[in-house]
Amino acid sequence: MRKTLIIMLSLAFAVTACEKVPLTGRKQLILVPPSEMLAMSFTQYKQFLDTSQVVPTSNNDAEMVSRVGSRIRQAVESYMNSNGFSKRLEGFQWEYHLVQSNQVNAWCMPGGKIVVYSGILPYTQNEAGLATVLGHEVSHAIAEHGNERMSEGLVANGLLQAGQVATGIGTSGKSAQTQAIFQQAFGVVGPLAYQFGRGLPHSRKQESEADHLGLIFMAMAGYDPNQAIAFWQRMAKASGGKAPAEFFSDHPSDERRISDLQKLLPDAMKYYKR
Repeated sequence: MRKTLIIMLSLAFAVTACEKVPLTGRKQLILVPPSEMLAMSFTQYKQFLDTSQVVPTSNNDAEMVSRVGSRIRQAVESYMNSNGFSKRLEGFQWEYHLVQSNQVNAWCMPGGKIVVYSGILPYTQNEAGLATVLGHEVSHAIAEHGNERMSEGLVANGLLQAGQVATGIGTSGKSAQTQAIFQQAFGVVGPLAYQFGRGLPHSRKQESEADHLGLIFMAMAGYDPNQAIAFWQRMAKASGGKAPAEFFSDHPSDERRISDLQKLLPDAMKYYKR
């Protein structure tokens, strides 16, 4: 009886909380209230900045991050407001910061909280390369990929718990269940069937989707989409073929990413305004 109830509740959530990603139209499950995601994001972002070496805004590279980020933001807001997705931007408080670090990375938390590590600038090389990175990271936030992963993890955990109850397995207590929800939501650990069968492939799907949206947004912001190909070619060359096998990675292989972007170029060029 309990198993049936949990499954019915999970399915009910799946039906009532289904939304569509802008531009791609892919259906996704969103269960966590955006207000909660924003609150967590703003808190974590401030804590990160307080404990990191933030480059002063007077620095040329930091100013470039702010300038490119602002152009991407304007393109995103223009598209979202003109196509019925303005609700996804409610509560956004955009910020752009360059952090001194050797990490070759950048990210955007929910609410438009952006960080670029200085270690990626030798690979971006120019504003268009940086726009490729920022367009991709902002797209994760716009598409609510973090919320989607958390939501699917919660549903997956509920179904797993239902099966465990039915077989008399896994009744170690609430704290263990809570820990499992957190771990599965963020892909920390989990059953191999979930990790490789669902978790990682879905992350790769989200990465490819962010590439797609990011390519469009950088074009809307006035950056040549062809430069996205050039950026990922530089990244592929730098990796020297040492990237993990795609099956075991939460990102597409460099070769697939470049191939997919090349196929998307004709569509992106329609949005490109020099």
